[in-house]
Amino acid sequence: MTIEVRVPQLPESVADATLVAWHKQPGDAVGRDENLADLETDKVVLEVPAPVAGVLRDIKVAAGATVTSGTLLAVIEAGEAATAKATEAPAPTAAAKGEGAKLGPAARRIVEEKHLDPATIAGSGREGRVTKQDVVRALDAKPAAAPAPKPVPPPPVATPRTGRTEQRVPMTRLRARIATRLVEAQSTQALLTTFNEVDMQSLNEARARHKERFEKVHGVRLGFMSFFVKAAVEALRRFPVVNAYVDGSDIVYHDYYDVGVAVSTDRGLIVPVLRDADLMSAADIERAIGAYAQKARDGSITIEELTGGTFSITNGGVFGSLLSTPIVNSPQSAILGMHKVQERPVAVGGQVVVRPMMYLALTYDHRIIDGREAVQFLVTIKDCLEDPTRLLLQV
Repeated sequence: MTIEVRVPQLPESVADATLVAWHKQPGDAVGRDENLADLETDKVVLEVPAPVAGVLRDIKVAAGATVTSGTLLAVIEAGEAATAKATEAPAPTAAAKGEGAKLGPAARRIVEEKHLDPATIAGSGREGRVTKQDVVRALDAKPAAAPAPKPVPPPPVATPRTGRTEQRVPMTRLRARIATRLVEAQSTQALLTTFNEVDMQSLNEARARHKERFEKVHGVRLGFMSFFVKAAVEALRRFPVVNAYVDGSDIVYHDYYDVGVAVSTDRGLIVPVLRDADLMSAADIERAIGAYAQKARDGSITIEELTGGTFSITNGGVFGSLLSTPIVNSPQSAILGMHKVQERPVAVGGQVVVRPMMYLALTYDHRIIDGREAVQFLVTIKDCLEDPTRLLLQV
């Protein structure tokens, strides 16, 4: 019996997808739910699982083609007999045995580039999925080969340059979408950035004092992001226009706080959303951010987890950025930029002391947010972070 493999139903916000790669070829045996191909949308990479076990008989769509919901991709001959017939061949190599391993798209790319056997890599992801980090750890654990003796180089010979080459590579759908949205934000909004700086000493001390107990009680590490999210929510409460957006000639105010937290991936920047962040505890926030980061790395994050958001936070400090002007994630009206913590001399109580300082940036849509509100919003975040008890007392 033959079974058709079609593009699964795409979310409402996604019109089509690009078939990035096939992981099986005609004649290959496939297991039920084994990934056959990767589909790339504007936001995430989706897997196409085999609906039944059997043999892949025909591929209807080539890699690189654009497809929509319900498009016929391939045909599988179902049943154990078909599988047995396809496997009547010499014993498979180690690489072939590992073909059924659950690999995220980023992990699969490295496995193929480095010619690794996925069957030898232990998966730490959901349902045993092998993530990019698992592959990197496997590479690091491989014993280094004995260095070959260095050949004696011939004397250098000056050769004339024959020309300089260029390489044209098409953007991924995610990169193209990011480019479009960034240009749209700058062309449709009146963006302005205001800055301030935060003395991180009190926050560092509070974190150092409670992090071990926090991890023991909640099972998750205490980072800085939970403090910043809670400080942002408090500032949004006081200045609701920062949590609003423009719709035609109207201003739409949200009575909830869905905070997007930017996460960098191999494919580009994505912004998963913390729904109802005002109702989340610090442990909830840290746990959710950790889960989103893991999903982003192994390619399993969903479009629903990336959709919406009323305000965003991005942290260029993890890459060493000292100061930047982030671009608003339209249609939102503002974004908070965190940066590298750096010890600097500052004046405190008439004395020059060295303190861990961080610059903060707030880029906002000046059409609806006045400079006074933007500055006071950022000052509120500064005050909450420099005296974390304010977050508890909401003062």
